[in-house]
Amino acid sequence: LSRRTMDATNAPQLIEYSSLGVNFTPFETRWIPCSPRFVCLGSNPNGSGVLVVYQLTKGQIQSTTKLTTPSGLKCGTFGASFFEKRQIATGDYSGKLNIWDLQDLKKPVFSVQAHKEIVNCIDGVGGLNIGGGAPEIVTGSRDGCVRVWDPRQIQPVCSIEPADGEDPRECWGVAFGNSYNNDERVVACGYDNGDLKMLDLRMQKLVWECNVNNGIVGVEFDRKDIEMNKLIVTTLESRFRVFDMRTYHPSEGYASLTQKSHKSTVWCGRHLPQNRDVLMTTGGNGTLNLWQYRYPKKRREDDEKGNPRGVMGTLELLNSKRFSEQPIVSLDWSMDKEGLCAMCSLDQQVRVAIVTKLNKI
Repeated sequence: LSRRTMDATNAPQLIEYSSLGVNFTPFETRWIPCSPRFVCLGSNPNGSGVLVVYQLTKGQIQSTTKLTTPSGLKCGTFGASFFEKRQIATGDYSGKLNIWDLQDLKKPVFSVQAHKEIVNCIDGVGGLNIGGGAPEIVTGSRDGCVRVWDPRQIQPVCSIEPADGEDPRECWGVAFGNSYNNDERVVACGYDNGDLKMLDLRMQKLVWECNVNNGIVGVEFDRKDIEMNKLIVTTLESRFRVFDMRTYHPSEGYASLTQKSHKSTVWCGRHLPQNRDVLMTTGGNGTLNLWQYRYPKKRREDDEKGNPRGVMGTLELLNSKRFSEQPIVSLDWSMDKEGLCAMCSLDQQVRVAIVTKLNKI
């Protein structure tokens, strides 16, 4: 790599702070808002689910609370929770959406049969003072459906479903975005055949779709609570794609760039809460890659017909480090401490890492 691509002396360093082996398969890690604790969700060997709350004590990860559920837990989010309630929404292998109060885990405070099959992915908005409008949750499933939920009612607000007779494509990634006031809000959905769709919740219609040529594993907007800016789409075949969502071209859609990375599946991409132009990708080869997006001098230009077209910037690899021999399937940045992140991998390890020098970027 060139010196511009990665300068090991001045670059942010990726440091493992602590790790802990677990006796279940972990799928998701999420920091509890305003807390030095995080939640890990997963599945036990007998198929039951597990939710464990961990805290950092004197440099060690320690388990404080553990919940066993009838079905394996695949995904979770605090995005629709208020700060003071700290309620996590989970999707499980039986297709249920549950919301749990971490202070009282005896039974969920909300439960609905969201899908016929496993809930693969989930996102929330409207809580944590992020995004205008009411709190909402979106779920994506193996049954090919994407559904948006208001936690105050048991019927979905809206649903994207396969057409009658159509072979359903499995949804692997969902994300809220564009929630910059009380009316606007979109959902991006990624499917196993590479289809990427965007639903406008105000207009209740599909406003854009394309295919990225590889199965989509995860999607995330760089911020949920601003006008759409960037969208990262992580895929199979060692690639991820960044879309500039500010300028839509009538025939070409949104501009994008494709980046090869990790030499294996790019499991997820997570933007740094304190700087939306810094993001971490996690790889099937057990590595973390830290990137910075650099904007072009002009973000839009007119084509020969006068239609505005987006112009992409560039991605710079700031640093890379291997943490595991197995895929790192989830990573979550702390909103409170810049550079602190929690992750889990399929070697049954949960890890907390620190990324240094982010304030100097």
